[in-house]
Amino acid sequence: MNTPYYLLEERLLRRNLALIKQVADEAGVEIILAFKAFALWRTFPIFREYISHTTASSLYEARLAAEEFGSKAHTYSPAYTEEEFPQIMACSSHVTFNSLGQFARFRPMVEAAGNPVSCGLRVNPEYSEVEVELYNPCAPGTRFGVTADLLPDDLPQGIEGFHCHCHCESDSYQLERTLVHLEEKFDRWLPRLKWLNLGGGHLMTRKDYDTRHLITILKGLRARYPNLRIILEPGSAFAWQTGPLVASVVDIVESRGIRTAILDVSFTCHMPDCLEMPYQPTVRGAVTLPAEAVKGAAPDEHIFRLGGNSCLSGDYMGSWQFDHELQIGETICLEDMIHYTTVKTTMFNGIGHPAIALLRTDGTIEVLRSYRYEDYRDRMC
Repeated sequence: MNTPYYLLEERLLRRNLALIKQVADEAGVEIILAFKAFALWRTFPIFREYISHTTASSLYEARLAAEEFGSKAHTYSPAYTEEEFPQIMACSSHVTFNSLGQFARFRPMVEAAGNPVSCGLRVNPEYSEVEVELYNPCAPGTRFGVTADLLPDDLPQGIEGFHCHCHCESDSYQLERTLVHLEEKFDRWLPRLKWLNLGGGHLMTRKDYDTRHLITILKGLRARYPNLRIILEPGSAFAWQTGPLVASVVDIVESRGIRTAILDVSFTCHMPDCLEMPYQPTVRGAVTLPAEAVKGAAPDEHIFRLGGNSCLSGDYMGSWQFDHELQIGETICLEDMIHYTTVKTTMFNGIGHPAIALLRTDGTIEVLRSYRYEDYRDRMC
């Protein structure tokens, strides 16, 4: 294949799905796919072998759940509009509201439609161990969720569940500590509800994640609140380490002792989390070094910064040490680039999306989608 392309490996995807299903079955909970991290609908037939539902954050995602996944979505949005809400109800089994005001505004629509959805409220336990402010939904002044002090003793009629999201690539021990705060603040309401959605960020497919501990604490939560159906909706966990973004070196430039290999992909267009989080991805066959290591490195050390092909000055990452001198035309594999990439990829600067391919278990490669000039043109009009 011509580069660039994302290569999703079916074998690795099924490995993650099998583990997630095992956790859900043993813990007696439901784990559903969050489209905000992964929404390649051509792979949904594989997912349906392991899970039954998905979570949406917009009308388009809710439609994707109903029309392509084949089941109605668990939908949450920071704010719904009157124009879209009837369609969201039609595509959803559960709808979570971000505020009491939003629920009051749309409750008449729900009742007029014959209560077709189970309504919930997002709550904020005012506790999160997410260190990067950009990804912390419980940071001071957050726009997400209702704090306990703002809830009435008797919830508005029609609220059947709570939704709580305060993790990002977190482990089971962080969830355990979060539950302490959640239960302390919301215990008086939890026994009256039908479901509790613990949101995403549970990276249970990471190698060092303690899934036995996760199962134990989820069982304990169910024992304390037998009335609750427990739901988790991770995104990254499903597509974690399931394939690379494959690129090529198109030029090598040097400035003030810093050598940069310019690729036919862009960090800002195709890997925005690398700049937003930020984090430096693993490159196959290279050693990841501190970013400043590229400065003044001797040529025989084979240390390079990797640069994107957009005009954004900051479209680069560094440093990596290779076991040879990079050459123009050489292939570079950026590992673990399936989650939070295809859903965030942009055409800034008119740079096309990488193709998306699926490496089947029989060794064949199926191109799920490639992109043309018309895809860019049609986005701009």
